[in-house]
Amino acid sequence: MGRVIVLYNTDYDDDPTAAVDATSVESSARSIQEALVAGGHTAELVGLQGHEVFDVLSRLRSSAPDLVFNLCESMAGDARNEPTMAGLLDLFALRYTGADLPALAACLHKRRSKDILLGRGIPTPPHRFLSKASDLDDAVLDSLDYPWFLKLAHEDASIGITEANLVHDAAALRTRARAMIAEYEQPVLAERYIDGREINVTLIGNGTDLAMLPLHEIDFGAMPPGRPRIVSYAAKWDEAHVDYAGTKSVPLRDASAGLIAVCERVARAAWDAHGLRDYARVDLRVDNAGRPWVIDVNPNPDISPDAGVVRAAAVAGMTYVQLVQKIAAAAMKRPARV
Repeated sequence: MGRVIVLYNTDYDDDPTAAVDATSVESSARSIQEALVAGGHTAELVGLQGHEVFDVLSRLRSSAPDLVFNLCESMAGDARNEPTMAGLLDLFALRYTGADLPALAACLHKRRSKDILLGRGIPTPPHRFLSKASDLDDAVLDSLDYPWFLKLAHEDASIGITEANLVHDAAALRTRARAMIAEYEQPVLAERYIDGREINVTLIGNGTDLAMLPLHEIDFGAMPPGRPRIVSYAAKWDEAHVDYAGTKSVPLRDASAGLIAVCERVARAAWDAHGLRDYARVDLRVDNAGRPWVIDVNPNPDISPDAGVVRAAAVAGMTYVQLVQKIAAAAMKRPARV
């Protein structure tokens, strides 16, 4: 057992307009701290705002913890700064959980992640990168094999995703993409929509100790007829929304051994290609021919007590305390910079 500092971002604490995905970080950090203590560690919470970074680093260096449980998801109110903290922890030789700067940067830049997947021959839907409004004038958009799906290039937690993101023609794509670029001031990634099952693969560990939790899928059975089978922002964060009730994460069922094996193989390939470590989740869509396609690679996924990763761990017979302990142990066991 050791001394652990649970580091989390507080850059949204004083923002009354901040969305729940941003403000939920502190409650998650407290749950993880309690789980570490229950497992025999000494654990302390440390909050970070962007302008406090050097003070916090000085505090971390002077206290010399055995491990930093890194929950820093943004800095200065910008999720694109998430990799920065990992890089600074490496700079000062502080051991921490989860992905390092290159892996976080790749996964938070969805075009770069696509390039990595395609370069390794890992199946991922065809895509177009729309960096500015003028890109929407490209005539190629008129000949795409619709439907396609739109997502922000530098966000996670389904930010920016509504039912309008599933587009069935070029006019709808242009309208929704233009609105997203204007509202969020960042590029949009458009990719061919894979109509089929959505399967989540959680990986924990490193090297020969890397293991996969029981596969889960999104159960769209309660979704009203005609509503897109997608995981919108409301599905994750708005308990009163119809999408929240219609997108439940459940253990994978009615799946052949062959489908499970190919999903695990593709997820492991995505893990290796992005250089992930300790824990991550790979999201797949499986088409009607049984082929899995990587739609997202999630380093340091949410491990709040009600998160999908925790439900997958429970199916494996793991308590919340055991899950948090396993992630901490994986980080403490590996070489700090590997």
